[in-house]
Amino acid sequence: MIERSRRQNLIDRLWPPATRTPASTAWIANLFRVLLVALAGSALIAVSAKIRVPMVPVPMTMQTLVILVIGMACGWRLGGLTVLLYLAEGAVGLPVFAGTPEQGLGLTYMAGSTGGYLLGFLLAALVVGLLAEAGWDRSVPLAAAAMLIGNVVIYVPGLLWLGSLLGWDKPIVEWGLTPFIAGDLVKLALAALLMPAAWRLVRAH
Repeated sequence: MIERSRRQNLIDRLWPPATRTPASTAWIANLFRVLLVALAGSALIAVSAKIRVPMVPVPMTMQTLVILVIGMACGWRLGGLTVLLYLAEGAVGLPVFAGTPEQGLGLTYMAGSTGGYLLGFLLAALVVGLLAEAGWDRSVPLAAAAMLIGNVVIYVPGLLWLGSLLGWDKPIVEWGLTPFIAGDLVKLALAALLMPAAWRLVRAH
């Protein structure tokens, strides 16, 4: 249903795929486009993971905001590929995750307490990308709903992994969810305002 009613993504509007060039060269141009967007997006996610905004009860990183915005702006295919590239960069040992290299690198870090959230990043980019292709990025209420769903998709595998790793007798929700709610609400509001505003700006030009 969503695929049939697919709308143009923001990235498609800003940098349309090559369609009018000869077929023999169009795929090269489109491959270059995909690789450049994915590389730039993965770099942006890595930078956002290192940004810490002072907030109570814990500092807020901008990582989930960037991941969800990339998913909405690029759609599920390119958005998912971008997050997958980011995870691959971390898996081979690049210090792209929050807390790296201090808390470890590569697969050792990914198998730790944040492993479920990393999987949630990929799933969330896919989900919000699908919602964006259904037009949920064009209005503030729908964009906010999409971002809320994206956050839930991040936390479900995150908490399940954390509980399995540390034991369900521990205060998993208090450790892995409650401290981050305030920051996530702020980021949700920012993203919900940003995406429709970006579309209005693009249409104006």
